Amino acid sequence: MADLPERAAPRPEEPPKGPSEVPSEVPSEGPAERPAETEGERRRRRAQFLRDLAEARELRDRVQPRRAKTARLRHAMRMRTFRW
Repeated sequence: MADLPERAAPRPEEPPKGPSEVPSEVPSEGPAERPAETEGERRRRRAQFLRDLAEARELRDRVQPRRAKTARLRHAMRMRTFRW
C-alpha cells in the first residue's frame, strides 16, 4: 500500500490526551452506577430485538431461497413425526 499517504503526526497545538488529562467532571458509566431497568423498558428492548431478528430471518430467506425451502421441509417433517 505504497500509494497511501503516511499517517499525519499530531498537531503541536493539540497535544494527545493521556489518561491523566481526562476531565474529572465526566462521570464514568459502569454497570453498578446504571439505574435499574423497568419491566416496560426491558419488554420494549426485547420486542425490538425480536422484530430485528425476524427481519434478519426474512432477509436471509429471500437471499438464500434453497436453504429456506429445505429448512421449511425439515421443520414440517419434525412436526409430522412429533408425538403429543
